[in-house]
Amino acid sequence: MSMAEYQGKIKNIQDTPFGYTLSIIGGKWKMVILYLLAENQTVRFNELKRQIGAITYKTLSAQLKELEADGVVKREEFPQIPPKVEYSLTAKGASLLPGLEALCEWGVNNQN
Repeated sequence: MSMAEYQGKIKNIQDTPFGYTLSIIGGKWKMVILYLLAENQTVRFNELKRQIGAITYKTLSAQLKELEADGVVKREEFPQIPPKVEYSLTAKGASLLPGLEALCEWGVNNQN
């Protein structure tokens, strides 16, 4: 269903496919996290933190929990000392990559 077909039926933007997509990838860090997971396949928490740099531990943890709850990131915990946790994209998360690549291409073509 197109956005035009939703007109008159929309009570909240979150009720649209566009709103749903934004709820998954919206925010300052989520697309960066998804990009890094796509590039590196599987990444440990501290490596994500190192690669992003400016993000706080608390924010990274919260963003990863949201992405996991939305089913786009898989968290795998290994029972060892010290604890080892790895993050990777799920099939649902990988299906976002063409859209993210299109957004990146738009930035390349329009950045001044």
